Amino acid sequence: MTPSDADALLRVARRAAAAGADQLRQFDGNRFAVRRKGRHTCELITDADEAAEAAVLAVLHQDTPTIPVLAEESGHHGETGDLLWCVDPLDGTTNFAHGHPFFCTSVGLLREGKPWLGAIVAPRMDEVFWGGCGLGAFCNGAPVQVSQRTTLSQSVLGTGFAYDRRQRLDNNYAEVCRFAHRVGGLRRGGAAAVDLAYVACGRLDGYWERGLKAWDTAAGAAILQGAGGQVCAYDGSPLDIHSGRILAACGPEMQRQMTAVLVATRPLPLDCYGGEPS
Repeated sequence: MTPSDADALLRVARRAAAAGADQLRQFDGNRFAVRRKGRHTCELITDADEAAEAAVLAVLHQDTPTIPVLAEESGHHGETGDLLWCVDPLDGTTNFAHGHPFFCTSVGLLREGKPWLGAIVAPRMDEVFWGGCGLGAFCNGAPVQVSQRTTLSQSVLGTGFAYDRRQRLDNNYAEVCRFAHRVGGLRRGGAAAVDLAYVACGRLDGYWERGLKAWDTAAGAAILQGAGGQVCAYDGSPLDIHSGRILAACGPEMQRQMTAVLVATRPLPLDCYGGEPS
């Protein structure tokens, strides 16, 4: 794979993410249907998710017909290969459904199972992020890089809460409490792709979350690495994009300190939260 191939594929990712975000703009602020994905889940799907995914897939199928796609709403398309597009047409659906601006379309490309390049368009915030491993990282055309912070106590970290948090001991609550006593600030945006892009831009110094899918993290992890950041598993081992967990950090020292906290944290019993809300 040559640098010109990577640049061409990055342009495809940008076009595809822009096409999806254009659909989100059309729905944003207007009436649209909101449904639950399952009877016992708080995960939502809207008309905008489906329209945005169709627009993204149209670009990918036209421009790269031989590369398979894994899309959130429609699943896997094409044969298995070394490359795989990962599409989240609307990352932050709950935000979108409530009129909160923190949402995006995310299109990432895995190479041999690892995040390689991607593009993220956050239409309400008028920001476009793109980049990848060895390709640099950009926001609205300007180069970006991670922060230089090395002390957890001075950091601002991002995180999120999985849809199944009410049914699992492994729900991130204890980790949030432990980090809250050790960092300068915690933020919960509600869109993993944007959170990762914010680490790439230096707006966050690190981020961790569980319960994620490859389409949530592929683009953001690639962009972050293009900005000089680190991605790995909770214990510091190499990232498995399909594991559902990611630790992202601005540098090796921040990664080390975050890993130490995560490894030392044990979950709290579910009954200490007062039971599952109706």
